[in-house]
Amino acid sequence: MSAPALPASPPARAVLVTGAARRLGRQISLHFAHAGWDVLAHYRHSEDEARALQAEVERLGRRCHLLAADLAQPDAAARLLRQTIDLHGAPPHCIVNNASIFEADNALLASASGLFEHFSTNTATPLLLAGGLAAALAEAGQPSGGAHSVVHVLDQKVHNLNPDYFSYTVSKLALAQGVALQAQALAPWLRVCGLSPGLMYLSGPQTQDNFERASRVNLLREPLDPAQVARCAVFIAETPALNGTTLQADNGQHLVPLARDVMFAVDQGLAPGAAP
Repeated sequence: MSAPALPASPPARAVLVTGAARRLGRQISLHFAHAGWDVLAHYRHSEDEARALQAEVERLGRRCHLLAADLAQPDAAARLLRQTIDLHGAPPHCIVNNASIFEADNALLASASGLFEHFSTNTATPLLLAGGLAAALAEAGQPSGGAHSVVHVLDQKVHNLNPDYFSYTVSKLALAQGVALQAQALAPWLRVCGLSPGLMYLSGPQTQDNFERASRVNLLREPLDPAQVARCAVFIAETPALNGTTLQADNGQHLVPLARDVMFAVDQGLAPGAAP
């Protein structure tokens, strides 16, 4: 008499990280890998950096699949999620919506094309990825007790408004409001949380000197370590009690109000329109 067939083991936990090849996305991917997760690493143009990340994740003993996509395309979320499920064999346990467009403008100079570009990548595709994941889980069967989650990466700017980078800020404000709405709408299949970091890397027209000064404009007066922000993303994914909330990982930067973006506040000559 032959032995009964053993049930197939479920796929390992996997995370889809958008904008995974560089900066915070790379840190998030590596922290998930260190925690025992497989990584599905999305990138747009940074193929060399993505392949370097893949090699590093695999050295940690985890699988890493690369997915190239332009998140501004209307069907980007559906195609990316379908690729993810095909590669992993099941819906991912977590999506970290980290990729974003960050272009300088203000309310007077904002254009329809600029607003649409920021909304497509920073708002619409992240929301659609979360909705698509919840739909796939609902189709597959019973809720998993909070094991599946989405982390929308925001910005301390949504808690500490200034008028610079208008289109970017509006797109992140919309995503921030989507956290609670999606937590309500996508339960019990999926948890949705936000993660709001402060300044971590050189951005826009910053010089290294400007960054050194701007990175200390927070309650701790110390630069923010991206590794700590990445650790928060893993914490959200591995803590089922967290749902519909946002972690503000910024050394308290959101409690230091400024009339301008911090890079311009510490160096007026860097601001757009400043006299040469």
